[in-house]
Amino acid sequence: MASYSDVQKAVRVEKFRIWFAWTSGGIIWLMITSATKNIAIVSVITQVLLVVLGLLFTIAAVTMTNRLNRKAEAARREVLGDL
Repeated sequence: MASYSDVQKAVRVEKFRIWFAWTSGGIIWLMITSATKNIAIVSVITQVLLVVLGLLFTIAAVTMTNRLNRKAEAARREVLGDL
């Protein structure tokens, strides 16, 4: 059985990876949107995609973070013997 400290470290690393990927993807989308701002229809399409996919990816990142928090809480309860 993994100790609570090990679980906490793993959860922290996974949260960092999730939010780093989210931030990196957002920066890439902003660069793409900025690069296409002078092309009429492509600019509109990239802006719409930025908003829609940004919302979807944000929801996914928050959901994954919440699941990791529940996993860490369950590990804490198991280690401390709380029911």
